[in-house]
Amino acid sequence: MVIYQDLFIKIDANFRVTYVSMKNPLLYQIALTLIPNIGCVQARNLLAHFEPEEIFRARISTLEKIEGLGEVRVRNIRNFNDFAAAEKELAFIEKYKIQPLFINDPAYPQRLLNCYDAPTLLYYRGDTDLNQSKIVAIVGSRTHTDYGRAETEKLVEGLASSGVLVVSGLAYGIDSVAHKASLKNKVATVGVLAHGLDKIYPASHTGMAREMIKSGGLLTEFRSETRPDRHNFPSRNRVVAGMSDATIVMETDIKGGSMITAELANGYNRDVFAYPGKVTDKKSSGSNHLIKTNNAILLTDAMQLLQIMGWTSPKKSNKNKTRQLFINLTADEKIIVDLLNEKEELSIDEINWQSGLSSSTVAVCILNLEMQNVISSLPGKRYKLL
Repeated sequence: MVIYQDLFIKIDANFRVTYVSMKNPLLYQIALTLIPNIGCVQARNLLAHFEPEEIFRARISTLEKIEGLGEVRVRNIRNFNDFAAAEKELAFIEKYKIQPLFINDPAYPQRLLNCYDAPTLLYYRGDTDLNQSKIVAIVGSRTHTDYGRAETEKLVEGLASSGVLVVSGLAYGIDSVAHKASLKNKVATVGVLAHGLDKIYPASHTGMAREMIKSGGLLTEFRSETRPDRHNFPSRNRVVAGMSDATIVMETDIKGGSMITAELANGYNRDVFAYPGKVTDKKSSGSNHLIKTNNAILLTDAMQLLQIMGWTSPKKSNKNKTRQLFINLTADEKIIVDLLNEKEELSIDEINWQSGLSSSTVAVCILNLEMQNVISSLPGKRYKLL
């Protein structure tokens, strides 16, 4: 394979010559995702040093200096010659009016940039802003109970007037209930797929997916002709968790896929909530475990979620602030409240460091402030004002 100006020239074993235009920058962006053994982390390292098109022209000696590449990956970059596959994907994108979102695109879901394994390139069909101010993921069992369905519908209905974008995985069960309830209540909803945009899986959700494109959208990191193989679903789940402010686990078995999503969300320092269920109900065993181990906040309704996330109306927030004026705070407690007023949300370590107080004093103040309903605790030992 030879790259010459705006063309790459490929000569096969029968000495047939193929010319592919390289004028479109998107071609290089797609090609970057096709290089064997170059995942999201390595791609991000490369992009810190090069523009996408420069990667394929870089000298071996230069590539070898980049941390995390190694000999095999460097060789894969230098030997890459499958630009024809990138051109085929480009034609698919243009034909079906798909919006490609490269990692440096302003329309790319910016919350994902805080995740170390953010996808290099996303493919999107839809009409909503993926960077809305309020985004929640609703996930749960593929074989939900009547309780799970009813609570999901009530939750979405309760969020309808708050301008929230609902994200889920377009799967059977709670995912589809969340999407359908969103469409019914005119709430924008995005389905994150574990396959390419040339198909819908499960096929029975095709009609719903068409409606979602008009009122939300479909998003995936997988190119066309990618099958919904088992190993793609954890990758899909990280996008669901990473692009959302909060992940809500409606009901799930202890080994359910939603537990992976919750774990990922906690790892990204996102808020995680779970609806409690009967201790004898296997479908709620995962949700109950998340609450029991302090990996999720117990959630019972939409208003509670809006209050904890700070998404209540300004009028309601002002009332809360006015109420706080009548609470007698100690000098140490006021230091912590002032810090949270500035930063909105802080970990216990950040409070210890920024307040200048001893860890034992901070622990006592935190307890008192929680008891007075001035602050609330979040997963990962983080705190915010109510």
